[in-house]
Amino acid sequence: MSVEPILTARGLVKRYGRVTALDNADFDLYPGEILAVIGDNGAGKSSLIKAISGAVRPDEGEITLEGRQVQFKSPLEARDAGIETVYQNLALSPALSIADNMFLGREIRKRGVLGQWFRMLDRPTMEKQARDKLTELGLMTIQNINQAVETLSGGQRQGVAVARAAAFGSKVIILDEPTAALGVKESRKVLELILDVRSRGIPIVLISHNMPHVFEVADRIHIHRLGRRLTVIDPKEYTMSDAVAFMTGAKAPAQPVAA
Repeated sequence: MSVEPILTARGLVKRYGRVTALDNADFDLYPGEILAVIGDNGAGKSSLIKAISGAVRPDEGEITLEGRQVQFKSPLEARDAGIETVYQNLALSPALSIADNMFLGREIRKRGVLGQWFRMLDRPTMEKQARDKLTELGLMTIQNINQAVETLSGGQRQGVAVARAAAFGSKVIILDEPTAALGVKESRKVLELILDVRSRGIPIVLISHNMPHVFEVADRIHIHRLGRRLTVIDPKEYTMSDAVAFMTGAKAPAQPVAA
């Protein structure tokens, strides 16, 4: 590829006692693509994603974002740099409203003394921005922006979490098993939402065990095995059976990494 990656990792190592979760792992995410990350259980893909998103600090190696080396001490630092992660448990507060969840940790305060000294929230602005973002992503089947998240379906909750990431993840969005707990119809909506976010130019890292979903939406597939990147394949050139064979070690890729 002639285009430079937006996010890279080189030689990442992460050890937990005697267990090496990452063993000189590499990673590349290009602008405007959906990169799926797949691997067998224990392959180290979760540790890779945690290292990139600031949830763990690698023992060795380097991560670069837009050509600049970064060292995230926490997920908040990664978030501030423009990397948003939607974890499998969604990290939503069920009792809070949709608008409150959209701005959780990023609340907009009223101007002047009310906001600065009395910490009063600018609810009308938060509600308008939340409604605008959900409408933009085609999610305004949700009628009331003030309804509690616990009243939403699984697909709608996932939609709110992805919309929150799209609203604030200016550079990269990482989605961890976004369709794992959803039925067929709701999974379809989430996949459409992922494609919609990508069409807005935001690159997405998709971690998933669902091969049909991976092969449907991914532009490239990063296959992780034994703590490192085994290869990167084009889903148009390989089958699901090939991908599973690479993951499990039943078959070796022709070349280490696709350009």
